[in-house]
Amino acid sequence: MTYNPKSDFLHALHTRGFIADCTNLQDLDAHLMKGIVTGYIGFDLTATSLHIGNLVQIMLLRWLQKTGHRPITLMGGGTTRVGDPSGKDEMRRILSAAQINKNADGIRQVFARYITYGDGPTDSPLVNNADWLDTLNYIDFLRDIGRHFTINRLLAFESVKSRLDRAQALSFIEFNYMLLQAYDFLELYRRHGCLLQMGGSDQWGNIVSGADLIRRVEGAEAFGLTTPLVTRTDGKKMGKSAEGAVWLNKDMMEPYAFWQWWRNVPDADVGKFLKLFTELPLEDCNRLGALGGAEINEAKIILANRATTLAHGANAAHAAESTARDVFEHGGTGRDLPTLTLSRADIRNGVSVVHLLTRAGLVKSGKEAKRLIAEGGARLNDAPLTDAGQRISFENLLDAPINAPIKLSAGKKRHVMIALGD
Repeated sequence: MTYNPKSDFLHALHTRGFIADCTNLQDLDAHLMKGIVTGYIGFDLTATSLHIGNLVQIMLLRWLQKTGHRPITLMGGGTTRVGDPSGKDEMRRILSAAQINKNADGIRQVFARYITYGDGPTDSPLVNNADWLDTLNYIDFLRDIGRHFTINRLLAFESVKSRLDRAQALSFIEFNYMLLQAYDFLELYRRHGCLLQMGGSDQWGNIVSGADLIRRVEGAEAFGLTTPLVTRTDGKKMGKSAEGAVWLNKDMMEPYAFWQWWRNVPDADVGKFLKLFTELPLEDCNRLGALGGAEINEAKIILANRATTLAHGANAAHAAESTARDVFEHGGTGRDLPTLTLSRADIRNGVSVVHLLTRAGLVKSGKEAKRLIAEGGARLNDAPLTDAGQRISFENLLDAPINAPIKLSAGKKRHVMIALGD
């Protein structure tokens, strides 16, 4: 990108690597220099929590608010009932209204840790597209909105084209999604004066359609901005781990496990991730990302602390770091490690270590647990497990010292405490 933005928001995005495409960067920059700009990102409510694959978009909204503008976190209570075809090989599972509302409550908890909600000029309002989509008259929608779209153009969208190229079915309900997202932008422009829609690069076609719809219907200029696809240097998808998604809600993922994910990113990703997922000054991000050898580990700890502080608070980050140092540097058990609590009924006749490894989430299957044991990667209280048939008994847990339950480990970095409940 040859243009060097002057507004604080776009300058931060440009220098930290957030921008993939923008409909008109110079005009958007001028609007941002004149006064408060309202921008939004839509989030469909397909789970009770977002994961770190969504974190680039959340940080976009946070930077928008930090630089004096107004973000909108659009809850997709209406569009979730349809399903976004972008990047999907099949139609999404249809969720009930009750489940969608439950998911909205969980996701809103995530946003509240990154941005400020309220009625102030830069506060984010609570907005759900169900407010206008649930009462939409379909005939009126076709007449007033549908006439601005051509089938030729919709078929050219990457989200549609890629599905059809792979001979994957695309339902008519999903085909409507693109019109509904464009209509969301129009409604937010009318209700909140929203001029900017942001999203991942896979949303480019949908975002441009929304800006074009505002121009056609209201005769006003609106803008779209997308972020690049973020992947790890090791080829793994952002937001995934060996155990599954890296969730942002603590009831879905313990803060310690969240901290550990960041602590264990590849060395080559540290600088990039510091720029995208923390608010450290740019010069510090570059300096820390350039470290090598053992020094890069301290940079990873800074990354883990900063990312965990944003998601779970400073106390959780401090506890996670203290636990990690206790476990890895001093041979301790770490009282803040994730804990699996077994009932007395669970272990009345003993429980196999293979079952425990699986139930604790350290492996995905019994077969994987047996292989881990055979390869010497499983440990019980830091001692290697050598027998896949070994069982943990009621007496084992009763004999454990107070406040020091059994520690089960997979490799050197993943641990779960096994405790006895009622």
